[in-house]
Amino acid sequence: MASFQEMVDSASKTAQVAFQTVADTANDGYQTILKMARPPLNRTKTYSKKAIHFGGGNIGRGFVAEFLHNSGYEVIFVDVVDEIIQQFNRRNSYTVVEMGNDGDQVVEIDHFRAINSKTHEDDVIEEIAKANLVTCAVGPNVLRFIAPVIAKGIDKRSEDQKELHVIACENMIGATDTLKGYIIPKLTETSEAELHNKARFANSAVDRIVPQQDPGAGLDVKLEKFYEWCVDETPFKDAKGGRPPIQGVHFVDNLEPYIERKLFTVNTGHATAAYYGHNRGKRTIHDAMTDPDIRKIVHDVLYETAQLIIDKHTISKEEQYEYVDKIIVRISNPNLEDVVERVGRAPMRKLGRKERFIGPASQLAENGEKHSALLGAIEVTLRFQNVEGDEESRELAKILKEHDAAEATEKITGLEKDHPLFKEVEEIVKKVQSDKSSSS
Repeated sequence: MASFQEMVDSASKTAQVAFQTVADTANDGYQTILKMARPPLNRTKTYSKKAIHFGGGNIGRGFVAEFLHNSGYEVIFVDVVDEIIQQFNRRNSYTVVEMGNDGDQVVEIDHFRAINSKTHEDDVIEEIAKANLVTCAVGPNVLRFIAPVIAKGIDKRSEDQKELHVIACENMIGATDTLKGYIIPKLTETSEAELHNKARFANSAVDRIVPQQDPGAGLDVKLEKFYEWCVDETPFKDAKGGRPPIQGVHFVDNLEPYIERKLFTVNTGHATAAYYGHNRGKRTIHDAMTDPDIRKIVHDVLYETAQLIIDKHTISKEEQYEYVDKIIVRISNPNLEDVVERVGRAPMRKLGRKERFIGPASQLAENGEKHSALLGAIEVTLRFQNVEGDEESRELAKILKEHDAAEATEKITGLEKDHPLFKEVEEIVKKVQSDKSSSS
């Protein structure tokens, strides 16, 4: 299936993250999604709640849309890929299979429509002008491309309406704030001061593992049963319409502990398994996690990030270690057959300054805490080069070839040269460059 980015005009090379996933996810509580009685399909039925979701990929169909469907929203998918739009509009329903060690559960999703924003932008604008909620799962590098049409929809809204709820469901810290930053310059009829009366923007942390799908699955999605979707409640406290009535969402006053615990445990652990697995010739994450050496390495990395979480967010050692053990079990799930190259894709983004490796390692280095296992994970990530189908792995190889170690370290990680972690990472970069040079 074509990716969203391939269809976006003037998309940069870094906008190659597939427009279908927030694939790395986690959960600090075992929850069962509440299912509502589903009326017979009626495409002409008028709903009292309408949600616009950007992104027809697996996380949008399988995670976000299920929540919205169960909460009584009509879901309008927005994408730019004709094939996806046609599949949505040809089918009355699709299935979501929640996989667990205790068996699978099948959920039917119906009451949806789809619009191609590239060919029918005006229709999308009209829908946003009347909607209750906008969500997205498009990949961090694509937020800038969906911002203009959202801005036009907000411009058409009246201040007499209840505010539009906007929640980005991306695998990054502060994704909704980032999206808002792209929207504001595109507004033409709404001042930044007036925006607060038309829309409320809430950051969120989404946590669910969505593995590689079976060939020919179409719209149907399989994912794990465990989930967590935390949303910052603060923007809705004085809103005319209150907070969005989405069943299963955990509204919190302080989102940072949830975001960092998820990113620095689930995503760090998942990526560590992927990069070590790729480096050692493993096919899937499960294969990697059945290797005792890799499993121990993943534990070691997560015990380092656990120390940061414990110190920074006053979470007890016992609670965080229990969370680590739970995540190890989740990413080892044999039912979630996930290829290491898919989980490892986009290494440049994952080596970013606030991302899953450099983010915790830099803070631990600042605090004088142990971070040697994270440095090992950084090294195998740097070795994820020229992987078929992954543009960022080619870009990584190019940077490492064309720049000296200090320049490459700064360019790849965003670390400041005077940061206590910089020299350590620079030495690793030198090692990777030297090994690559000697093997050429």
